[in-house]
Amino acid sequence: MERPYMLSSLCRVLLLAVLLLLPHSAGAAGAEERNHRQTISLDGVWELAEGRMDTIPNDFPSRVPVPGLVDLAEPQFQEVGTEESFRYREAFWYRRSFRLDGEVPSLVRLKINKACYGMRVYLNGHVVGEHLPSFTPAVFDVTPYIKGRAEENVLVVRVGAHRRALPPGIPDGWDFEKVRYIPGIYDSVQLILSEKPEILHVQAVPDLRHERVRLYVTLGQQKQPVETVIQCTIREARSGRVVAEQEVPAIHIAPDEEREVELTVPIPECHPWTPEDPFLYEAVISTSGDTQRFRFGMREFRFDPQTKMAMLNGHIYPLRGTNVCIYRFFEDPVRGNLPWKEDWIRRLHQTFRTMHWNSARYCIGFPPEKWYDIADEVGLLIQDEFPIWYLGQWPKELGHEELAREYAAWMRERWNHPSVVIWDVQNETRTEETGKAIREVRHLDRSGRPWDNGWAAPQDPLDVFESHPYPFFSPKGKNEPSKFRLSQLAGKPKRPDVEGGLRGSVQLNAGNNPVIINEYGWLWLNRDGSPTTLSRPNYDAFLGPNASTEERRRFYAYTIAAMTEFWRAGREVAGVMHFCGLGYSRPDGETSDNFVDLHNLVLEPHFVRRVGDGFSPVIAILDFWNEEVTAGVTVEVPVVVLNDRWQNWSGTVRLALVPESGFQGGAEKLAPVVAERSCRLEPVDRQSFTVSIQVPSRAGIFYLVAELTDDDGRPVRSVRRVEITKP
Repeated sequence: MERPYMLSSLCRVLLLAVLLLLPHSAGAAGAEERNHRQTISLDGVWELAEGRMDTIPNDFPSRVPVPGLVDLAEPQFQEVGTEESFRYREAFWYRRSFRLDGEVPSLVRLKINKACYGMRVYLNGHVVGEHLPSFTPAVFDVTPYIKGRAEENVLVVRVGAHRRALPPGIPDGWDFEKVRYIPGIYDSVQLILSEKPEILHVQAVPDLRHERVRLYVTLGQQKQPVETVIQCTIREARSGRVVAEQEVPAIHIAPDEEREVELTVPIPECHPWTPEDPFLYEAVISTSGDTQRFRFGMREFRFDPQTKMAMLNGHIYPLRGTNVCIYRFFEDPVRGNLPWKEDWIRRLHQTFRTMHWNSARYCIGFPPEKWYDIADEVGLLIQDEFPIWYLGQWPKELGHEELAREYAAWMRERWNHPSVVIWDVQNETRTEETGKAIREVRHLDRSGRPWDNGWAAPQDPLDVFESHPYPFFSPKGKNEPSKFRLSQLAGKPKRPDVEGGLRGSVQLNAGNNPVIINEYGWLWLNRDGSPTTLSRPNYDAFLGPNASTEERRRFYAYTIAAMTEFWRAGREVAGVMHFCGLGYSRPDGETSDNFVDLHNLVLEPHFVRRVGDGFSPVIAILDFWNEEVTAGVTVEVPVVVLNDRWQNWSGTVRLALVPESGFQGGAEKLAPVVAERSCRLEPVDRQSFTVSIQVPSRAGIFYLVAELTDDDGRPVRSVRRVEITKP
């Protein structure tokens, strides 16, 4: 049967010599080190067939990578993941074989990190168990069914062919933008071999003030009473240097008892984890029969009760970020095997960092677990969002009881990742069920991370209020462009969902909760520069139906940068996250990312220049929104200078009013400079001042530019397009 817990995918230790057989081929699995647990990867090429839900096929004609999705199979299948899928099959069936040399140990678990949609597992002809959730790990006890002594084991996994294969009441990843729900084992598969007593899970809770980490070790139920010591070693993950060791003697576990043991381990002069310095430790926890390894960071995260800003390791830390819509990317026509290529995933996260993003929302769905390891290593704070998006169409069968079970499994899988800082239970959905589920599981996270409840009520005064202000909204399926213009930002509160402000939620932020804006714009362009189905009415209205790709890309970059700066300028929101860093790009799509070369991760150059500056940690923002001024008059230009860093900054802010013909939008020298101001900012500081500028006497299009130079010697610019009109 499936066990309701997860085991670390990082444990790799030797108990047995193992021989794994790919279909029709053999290969030896290498051992990494001697200890009380062995983790054996079953990733690789599996056999694949289609068929009914209740009958194992006789023939498996295709081969498919695991992890991956069914559309990677060769030969391919028809209508995979579409609404027509059930005309061809009810389910897909995976199969592979492997061998174990030596005797079978006391405990053998099979862990499938994630698979959709609903799985049933067979080993050597026996039904091992079922796991309906598609977004949390399945762990099965296969000890009674597995064969040792080099005998062949045959593993078969059935998955539903479409989200509609799941029964009502199970989250299925519904997304109003998706057109394909491609099934498959999309995360890693492994065998976990150990003796007793078994370590079910460990939770690490950093305590930076006291330079220590608390470890909550949960030991599994046993049929017989047992005594064990618990040994703990903590190392620097990169160097391997041991920084702490501790032993707890003579823990007694009664029959059928699940026992939690708390260890408090000092780490003198501990090294904090931040996105700028993602320093990792490795913990090794052992009983007399089992060992678990995992990495963690000395990182604390919460929101400040006074400012409602994010606090990282006790310091204010403004969040600047993006979004990853991995399940939308799964249906991208050029996706291929990219979501499972470690080098590509790492370069993607590094590309995000070049845009000055220190955070990201994994939006409406969880990527493979390797993504979280890489976020830990590269340094990116993750708002981890469970795949629920129903707006006001909540399925009546889906209740908080099932959500609480799945939320608990999700938390246990992720709670040791320093990158994961916010549990986000849903997107843009009105329901009471998610709030009930939060209250049922919140206590499980001893680190006390904040929660995001989408468009439902926050469950704590310091939980996130999620806001998606889309002033350029145009209704789907209607040729009705937005009437909003940037000039309307003048005088608006720089906090959404308050009286007089822009709206990004179905409710006002009555509790004054911390705000994260992780969607805004409504001006998406496909990767080829064409408008999406949602944004086309706006581009036709703003630029005309015959506008060039270059004109659209310039307009997009300029407008998104300006809106980014507007929300940042007031320091009234905890985070601003561009939507989106990775999604799909389809001719019939509604949103898109900004890549022009997906495989090489090349972002559109205007986007990099303008929006990259808009997210710069040090920036002089033009809080000036007039799009027309009269020739020859004097105008007052408000300027806001931000320093998001934990170091002082000093420098000169220069303002220029440049004719359109002399402004290319790059790093060319600004002329003429019409004002300068020397500034000195403390860490995480904000200053504002007003400059009087004499407007030229001739009419035309000009660009008002505020520029400063960052510590790398690179100009950072805020830009406003101004039409000078005759008196």
